[in-house]
Amino acid sequence: MALLQVEGVSKKFGGLQAVNDVSFYIRRGTIKALIGPNGAGKTTLFNLISGFLRPDSGTVLFEERPIQNLRPYQIAGRGLSRTFQHIKLFSKMTALENVMIGRHSHSRAEFIASILNLPRTRREETDIRERSLEIMEFLGIAGLAGLEATSLSYGQQRAVELARALACEPKLLLLDEPAAGLNMRETAETARLIAKIKDMGVTVLLVEHDMSLVMNISDEIIVLSYGQTIADDTPLAIQKNAEVISIYLGEEDA
Repeated sequence: MALLQVEGVSKKFGGLQAVNDVSFYIRRGTIKALIGPNGAGKTTLFNLISGFLRPDSGTVLFEERPIQNLRPYQIAGRGLSRTFQHIKLFSKMTALENVMIGRHSHSRAEFIASILNLPRTRREETDIRERSLEIMEFLGIAGLAGLEATSLSYGQQRAVELARALACEPKLLLLDEPAAGLNMRETAETARLIAKIKDMGVTVLLVEHDMSLVMNISDEIIVLSYGQTIADDTPLAIQKNAEVISIYLGEEDA
């Protein structure tokens, strides 16, 4: 069953057709990668799905309900969470506090109750802390909990960002270049974390330039070029697709 369906989505910026009549779907419990050359429209499509942009035409269905006109926080409330290409942690907070921010999206405490620090609010805060620690333990980064975000390595910050996204309890997680700026060891660790996220039952859509990572962890791959879909298939079929090879290597080399 499709968790997300993108149907005929288009977006234009002035004279630039960034996304042109793109359609695809993501099955529950799978990892789908979105690849393509720079300027292919990948980030624009991510923003259209997550509500940071609205399409000029087309429909985005999440659990068979349209979300293309909702705001990002409303879409997140439905169970769709995302990370960004550039890490957006709160530098003066600890790793655990950053993860807890994601968990606070499920908080039921009212503003006045929070100000007064009522018993119910304290209990909920304890639950948020414990659940955030559980997520960090699951990802193997609980040892970072008390460290300030600025003291973490780039790869560790990426892992904390993943944990924060998971703390929102997403059904679908959008990862925007999770291996960007990572060395080989950190990239392998990121691949392991994404596989663990899938094991949790979370469906994943990722934009990524590291083809080794993409081919090793993806169930399906969609390829964009100049805002249009040119292929949507298994990793093995994508590797053999002549048009994809031509785009990445050029006609002569292909």
